[in-house]
Amino acid sequence: AGNPIKFWSYIFIPKNIDPSKKYPLVVFPHGGVHSNFGTYYTHIIRELMAQQYIVVAAEYRGSTGYGGAHYRKIDYGGLEVEDVDASRAFMVENYDIVDKNRVGLIGWSHGGLITLFNLYDHPDKYKVGYAGVPVSDLIARMGYKTQSYRDLYSANYHIGKTAYADVEEYRKRSPAWHTSKLQTPLLIHTNTNDADVNVLEVEHLIKSLK
Repeated sequence: AGNPIKFWSYIFIPKNIDPSKKYPLVVFPHGGVHSNFGTYYTHIIRELMAQQYIVVAAEYRGSTGYGGAHYRKIDYGGLEVEDVDASRAFMVENYDIVDKNRVGLIGWSHGGLITLFNLYDHPDKYKVGYAGVPVSDLIARMGYKTQSYRDLYSANYHIGKTAYADVEEYRKRSPAWHTSKLQTPLLIHTNTNDADVNVLEVEHLIKSLK
């Protein structure tokens, strides 16, 4: 649209790799309604480096730590999905050591939602995906969350309305309602006592996939 946004990404490359070879890439969107790729993920990056994966982690629109303007660009389940795919494209286009035919996605919570939508929208770009306790159904989520949480989505810089006011908009941003698009091998993990993503959301996702 002639008005691109700038965002940052973390790139992790294992030590002692052979620059003449190609290595698999893991695209790793962070979680949170508003959050960032912090030290919480250190143990996962350490393991991926040990297995000689290259990792890119986008600080997509809405991420914290880059000022109010970037924070208010949030597009939950929308353009931030494309931001994460843009980080994949950047790696494939600019790093000869990346094997474009071996790209996977992993994400937890909201990162799981972004993982699912990227698998749906770009099935030819990703070979496999992992979604851990993924936010799956925003309509159900608005029902069991607190009013202060619902207010985040109703803010004028966010979705801008309640689920009651526009249930279809919330459905559009909910992976459980679009499972017919999935073509890529996918592993889903959930549990029955997650403090943030109630298992009923992921159960809806799994039932829809089946």
